[in-house]
Amino acid sequence: MTEPAHEAAKPVHEAAEPAAGGRQAPAPAPSPTPPTADVTPPDSLVLRTGAFSWLFPRRGSLVAVALGALILVLVALGTFASSTGMSLSETLSGLLGTGDSATVMLVQDFRLPRIAVGVLVGAALGIAGCLTQTLAGNRLATPDLIGVNEGATAAVVASVVGSSTGMIGEWWLGPVGAMLAAALVVLCAGGAGHRGHRVLVVGIGVSTVVGAVTDLVMSRQNDNTAGGVFLWTVGSLSGRDWSVGTPLLLTLLGLLPFALAAGNRLQLLRFDDDTAAGLGVPVRRIRALALALAVVLSGVAAGIGGPIAFVALAAPVLADRLSGRARVPVLASGLVGGALIAGADALGRVIAPVEIPVGVVTSVLGGPFLLWILFRPDRGAGRP
Repeated sequence: MTEPAHEAAKPVHEAAEPAAGGRQAPAPAPSPTPPTADVTPPDSLVLRTGAFSWLFPRRGSLVAVALGALILVLVALGTFASSTGMSLSETLSGLLGTGDSATVMLVQDFRLPRIAVGVLVGAALGIAGCLTQTLAGNRLATPDLIGVNEGATAAVVASVVGSSTGMIGEWWLGPVGAMLAAALVVLCAGGAGHRGHRVLVVGIGVSTVVGAVTDLVMSRQNDNTAGGVFLWTVGSLSGRDWSVGTPLLLTLLGLLPFALAAGNRLQLLRFDDDTAAGLGVPVRRIRALALALAVVLSGVAAGIGGPIAFVALAAPVLADRLSGRARVPVLASGLVGGALIAGADALGRVIAPVEIPVGVVTSVLGGPFLLWILFRPDRGAGRP
């Protein structure tokens, strides 16, 4: 009776021997690691070198190249746009320096510097408008609302009070007046305020008062003085050359890196101040820097070309549509602004027997564009 029990126990003992012989049971398969979420913006390429990395904006770079090519085309067309009857071949020979001395002088010493100054003025206005709109969180916000134009006009009017020649003063009077007016606005507003709204509201009031005083002073001047200042107040590039273009170019080259850095930080302010501060952004300093850059750039542009309308409003909106909504389009806004001024200046020299100032052309184009901004649906949540 015991033998069957012993035989019955053998399979159990033999089945246990492999485990006792030193071979381990296979370990359970590890659970798969969840993939890391890719947070790279869809229009960017990550470039790495050692411990540093950079998000290369592919779409923004393509847009910048295309806008640069467009500006070159507009510059070439602008040298041809004139009522002098110069043919295209003569214009090209003057542009390349292969024509006769009179043609070369007319193109290279008169037309080309004026067009280049216009491009630089447009770039400064575009960048200033981009910083102001992003700072205020409003597509309709421009440097004009913080007293830039009225301050520049007041400074120019003050420089010609009592003059009988009608010649306006030095170009640097415009930015000085613009900065003084903007400082007055910020002082009255008690700082930049939440998303810059308070600065804009106070700026409208200060601009109205300064403009009224300027008009009162102008009404007491003679016809020559009033006529000379009026041409500047509508925005004109007539007679502008490298004597004013060089300081503007140096100003742009010096302030553009700071504008790009401020735009990168302002990107985080699109959420709210608390979120940006939690991400390490010095909110007050960034707001102050962006506002100062916008005032200086638009003030210099106003001092050289006058208070040209529409460009600071339109350039950031168009740049945003072209470059996408992933970044603050500081560089693209400058390029769009330069293209707008170059195109408007060329158009003003060919659509009428007498040259139309560039500010008049941009103002005419600005009305329909403003209506388009107001009535088009805003597809970007949280965007100005």
